[in-house]
Amino acid sequence: MERSLSMELVRVTEAAALASARWMGRGNKDEADRAATEAMRDVFDTIPMKGTVVIGEGEMDEAPMLYIGEKLGNGYGPRVDVAVDPLEGTNIVASGLWNALAVIAIADHGNLLHAPDMYMDKIAVGPEAVGQVDINAPVLDNLKAVAKAKNKDIEDLVVVLLNRKRHEQIIEEIRQAGARIKLLPDGDVAAALNTAFDDTGVDMLLGSGGAPEGVLAAVGLKCLGGELQGKLLPQNDEELDRCKAMGIEDLSKVFYMNDLVKGDDAIFAATGVTDGELLKGVRFKGTSATTQSLVMRAKSGTVRFVDGKHSMKKKPDLVIK
Repeated sequence: MERSLSMELVRVTEAAALASARWMGRGNKDEADRAATEAMRDVFDTIPMKGTVVIGEGEMDEAPMLYIGEKLGNGYGPRVDVAVDPLEGTNIVASGLWNALAVIAIADHGNLLHAPDMYMDKIAVGPEAVGQVDINAPVLDNLKAVAKAKNKDIEDLVVVLLNRKRHEQIIEEIRQAGARIKLLPDGDVAAALNTAFDDTGVDMLLGSGGAPEGVLAAVGLKCLGGELQGKLLPQNDEELDRCKAMGIEDLSKVFYMNDLVKGDDAIFAATGVTDGELLKGVRFKGTSATTQSLVMRAKSGTVRFVDGKHSMKKKPDLVIK
């Protein structure tokens, strides 16, 4: 992949963030997602690549754009797999909460897991704890391993989980161990990334969330030297059939980093839509707006924070009348 793609992808996530941020707190998650998707799709036409969506807004008959299998880019440049979540946290934006992102990940063709749209059990950690955790191990054992790797007491750890009834047992085990917990309404891509940045105060992610989001988070953590492990959790016969179609007969199979994103190169880009621990959200200032983005490349290990200022005079389509 070409180095210049990194900054090109930031333009894509910035456009999605600017469009969806207009819907913050307005109680309409579908319109927020539509705005992000349309803006992202428009900018993709200018990107020098031959991309194919492997994780997107759904199958062709479910989504009008950014559907699985759609071709992206201007037809020139490297052939790549594309994983997108135009708005990671539609409910977050609708309610005006924290940590909504516009997200893209790309890798060389054939290197991203075509994760089905179902739940995935996950564990994610930053660089210090790589190789020390095991998704099949008891919660207490993983807490002890992360605490030791980070030279902390268990009581000092912060574990993030989606605030769901299905996590009640995990939450109880974390509390019994003495660790602290941050419960999230949505947005486990941001939560997984936060494990790799000391300033966020997050040490580990546990629990189940979307499998496509697991792949996106794995690309980000690959760039950061972190780790994510996952196990698919089909909920019905249709999802079981999708697993079998992927050649997955053993549902206890653990997906490690090289299963989720192969090779030594990948690019991850995200722009904050609402404020979070890692990125600031969009700020509208009359005739201009500001964004904050993160873009990373696995091969070089480069991590960039990009502050953008945008003239809104030239983007009347982003203004809600």
